[in-house]
Amino acid sequence: MSIAGGHSVFALPPDLDRSSRVAAHLLIERWFSEALGAGNLVAGDRLPREADLADYFGVSRMTLRQSLAELESRGVLQRLRGRTGGTFITEPKIDCDLTGFAGFTEQLRRAQLRASAKVVRAQTIRAERVMCQALALAPGALVHEVVRVRSAKRAPLALEHSYFPAAIFPDLLDHRLTGSLYKLLVKSYQQEPTTAVEFLEPAILTPIQAQLLQASASDAVMLVERTASTAAGLPIEYARDLFRPDKIRISVRSGISTLR
Repeated sequence: MSIAGGHSVFALPPDLDRSSRVAAHLLIERWFSEALGAGNLVAGDRLPREADLADYFGVSRMTLRQSLAELESRGVLQRLRGRTGGTFITEPKIDCDLTGFAGFTEQLRRAQLRASAKVVRAQTIRAERVMCQALALAPGALVHEVVRVRSAKRAPLALEHSYFPAAIFPDLLDHRLTGSLYKLLVKSYQQEPTTAVEFLEPAILTPIQAQLLQASASDAVMLVERTASTAAGLPIEYARDLFRPDKIRISVRSGISTLR
């Protein structure tokens, strides 16, 4: 069936493999994923009413709601209440996998997006205690501070605060700082970060941070605190990155031990 007055994608019968043993709600989620991948549905599109969608897919409203709830939890769509509300397609969140050790530029490349960086501040400062502890520096040692806004499709995604030992990277601030900093460390200094210890916790944006991320003041974000080291165990970066949770989804893969 087609939905009168609805999006053109709903003018064609739904392509669901009902011969498979896959549950109906999973087939509907797969249908939406394929429609988004083909560009038949894009961010901002408004979906038909639940009753019409249930009839279109030939399922109960309970089954449909199960699919919509899962798609909403994955950031694929948003359901708004009120007179002007409805169900809308949203920009899918970008997955950042902390299991391996890939910089932000590489993470976005895997998502088939081009990362950009705007340098907010680049200066040499005296390391604070937490930086000295993370980077194994003597009190009062110098570090290069690089603060950048990372974006994709002109939308700010993260605010990075990175600190590098000045003794190891003496002229770091003389280089171009809008590309991958990790590639710069390897190419210019032969220092490759290969491992990192990272801590995740929620944080609240300050007014200045909110302005840089084009978010609302006091919005909650995800803070990732990281100390990156070379294969020899030399710590070369301490960072505190703020990620917009409405744009970025952070994942970690883990194995399951057979021991209890």
